[in-house]
Amino acid sequence: MDAKEAGVQTAHFASLDALSRAVGREVAVGSWLTLGQHRIDGFAEVTGDHQWIHVDVERARTESPFGGPIAHGFLVISAAAASMLEVVQVDGAGMAMIYGLNRVRFVAPAVAGSRVRARIVLDQWTPRAEGGQADWSVTVEGEGGGKPVAVFDLIVRYVGEGFPSLPLQGGGGGAAV
Repeated sequence: MDAKEAGVQTAHFASLDALSRAVGREVAVGSWLTLGQHRIDGFAEVTGDHQWIHVDVERARTESPFGGPIAHGFLVISAAAASMLEVVQVDGAGMAMIYGLNRVRFVAPAVAGSRVRARIVLDQWTPRAEGGQADWSVTVEGEGGGKPVAVFDLIVRYVGEGFPSLPLQGGGGGAAV
């Protein structure tokens, strides 16, 4: 991320406990990311989702209501979650894992070549023995305004540095952020 990019807002928390003071606020805005056809094709390759609306440029131009291919919804979510690594820093967290998603909505299409970025609000912070859980509200906006591309709640479990083990019973695992 270019730290000088207009509109980027970073958040640096000096400790896990500092997250509690940010509840209810927009804490970060990610950099713009271009969802080009090459990225969309790569996502299709990895996921096996080769639906024509994403990967068949000519057909999407002539048959889709969007005038061209659109990004996969989960590519949009993945890009937004990854942008958190660029703009949200939590000191004292030895590890962060995505615990889940809630209220996922794909509101408007991201046409190939468009740019998106994440706006990140901390909805809730819950301290836990091993660290804590943050419930982030994420809005993925498309360049040019209008409706958001996607909105979702991202639940992240933070494990404090030096914590000896992560109790997963009854809580499931997650993907490392």
